Amino acid sequence: MQTREEKVQKISHPLEPLTAEEITKVVAILREKKNLSHSVRFVQVVLHEPEKEIVLNYKKGDPINREAFIIVLDNETEKTYEAVVSITNEEVVSWEYIPGVQPNFMLDEFEECERVVKNNPEYREALLKRGITDPDLVMIDPWSAGYFNIEEDEGRRIARALGWVRKFPDDNGYAYPLTGLVAVVDLNKMEVIRVEDFAVKPLPPLDGNYTPETSDSIELRKDLKPLEIIQPEGPSFEIDGHHIRWQKWDFRFSFTPREGLVLHTVGYEDKGKIRPILYRASLAEMVVPYADASPAHNRQNAFDAGEYGIGQLANSLTLGCDCLGEIRYFDAVMTDSRGNVKIIPNAICLHEEDYGVAWKHTDWRTEKVEVRRSRRLVISFFATVANYDYGFFWYFYQDGTIEVEVKLTGIVNTGALDEGEQPKYGTMIAPQLNAPFHQHFFTFRLDTQIDGINNSVVEINTVPEKRGPHNPFNNAFYIETTTFKTEQEAQRIMNLASQRTWKIINPNSLNAVGQPVGYKIAPGENCLPFAYDDSSLIKRAGFIKHHLHVTKFDKNEMYASGKYPNQHKGGDGLPKYVQANRNIENDDIVVWYTMGHHHITRPEDWPVMPTAYINFQLKPVGFFDRNPAIDLPRPIPKVCHSETSSSCQR
Repeated sequence: MQTREEKVQKISHPLEPLTAEEITKVVAILREKKNLSHSVRFVQVVLHEPEKEIVLNYKKGDPINREAFIIVLDNETEKTYEAVVSITNEEVVSWEYIPGVQPNFMLDEFEECERVVKNNPEYREALLKRGITDPDLVMIDPWSAGYFNIEEDEGRRIARALGWVRKFPDDNGYAYPLTGLVAVVDLNKMEVIRVEDFAVKPLPPLDGNYTPETSDSIELRKDLKPLEIIQPEGPSFEIDGHHIRWQKWDFRFSFTPREGLVLHTVGYEDKGKIRPILYRASLAEMVVPYADASPAHNRQNAFDAGEYGIGQLANSLTLGCDCLGEIRYFDAVMTDSRGNVKIIPNAICLHEEDYGVAWKHTDWRTEKVEVRRSRRLVISFFATVANYDYGFFWYFYQDGTIEVEVKLTGIVNTGALDEGEQPKYGTMIAPQLNAPFHQHFFTFRLDTQIDGINNSVVEINTVPEKRGPHNPFNNAFYIETTTFKTEQEAQRIMNLASQRTWKIINPNSLNAVGQPVGYKIAPGENCLPFAYDDSSLIKRAGFIKHHLHVTKFDKNEMYASGKYPNQHKGGDGLPKYVQANRNIENDDIVVWYTMGHHHITRPEDWPVMPTAYINFQLKPVGFFDRNPAIDLPRPIPKVCHSETSSSCQR
């Protein structure tokens, strides 16, 4: 029989995610100690991460104190509580009522909301007005209500239920939007408060099916030959629990219902030691504002992490479909709203990819060629938020680069059009079917640790040299650098004209040429919002007005939109954090980077959207003395497997 201490010691590191057994234990402890009723829902149960100092000083074999952080919602009293439970000591460490907040949606609520709406007599009457006699074919997507100063909704836990209808069970219902019909639901009482019926719009005439089983117009291509990725000796990475080592990279990962994939203690081995780069990195918020001014769409702006929980919406991945090659999968362990353990099998995918040429040079005098292949490690997950699908990918390269990429696919949001109507705020993607313009903003929180905890952020702008004798051909340019000293200085936007970028440095660690070591943000696609400052969107998501924020580290400042963005009036999160205007020079800092995808919809996005890609990179700048991929082995020349290929050298 194992003692309690022996059971706890099975956990190999303070940042290991909660196990299913630990979650079960936590829920039982909280239920018993706080005498929780059946009306209580468990919004989330996650590891209560230890203090930085404990993690960074941890040595293998040290005792580990395990704690869980829990958010619960009591539907009956309509109150939200936060708790910390010690798994090690089997006690409730803290229990706090959080007034005036609404936690994020839970999956169980989605299902219950759909059932309530479809059974509501007033909603059924509205369906009959549209010629719909079978409510079972109606699809309900509960949308977050945001905040629009509606007196009737004050203090209530609200969802705005939008509808579509299928012609048969496997039909793509997004082809037939019930535009103008909204059911407003009280999720605590699980009842329809009111039905908003703006106008009856005719259903579009054409289907939007995208599989050969449901559409006669789709004939699959027959000329695609197999493409196999084979690693006969297995992959090059090593796994120990949630600890990964690969090609000098060393990091840990976890998974939360709100953020999804989280990276911890990311470092790179250089000259025999692991040099820290990031302490913690995660998706801090994801905002999708729509451009349509009509009553049917003008309140649509979803906070997909803070309101829905991008992690709890993760897919179970399938070998050969979502990832190719020698794959290792990891389950995501969480709870449903009743506190039962919920496991998403194969939620996280880990594999290697060939990535072309790492570096190459041909000496034309000697005809000697040196070339090295690039390879990257990929850790990723996919989530489905109603109609849209998002893939979140973290890439690690052999030259010390880290890349974050989001892949956007799925089905665009749709609305119906009257015959002859031309949309102003969207694109007609099929007859009488509108796809409203919208944007996707992704804010990532990067708790940096470049060669140590104390870091600074430098802005770099390229400027042309002034005309004059010192610049005889008017071709010269140079860079100007500014080190941010306070949080309010560090609210910045991109500038293509000056090739603006930002570099995180450690002024206390100098490289071989006497400069502070650093990593720069290399932006990819980006945009800015078009909503006005007094809009509900900007009041609640003011952080999307800037591509960069830098804050002094505070363990309670985890999310760009604040802890409880659901139905929040605004003013929380990053805009609130930076009001303190704390020192960020040579200090323990957090870098927040926001990237935006500006989606002017097109017919090619229908009936399912080809993947769009948006990314940024963290690239070493003076972190290494020279190219860290110089030691890659020479590739082994190969011959072509195909007898018919004229491009193969035999």
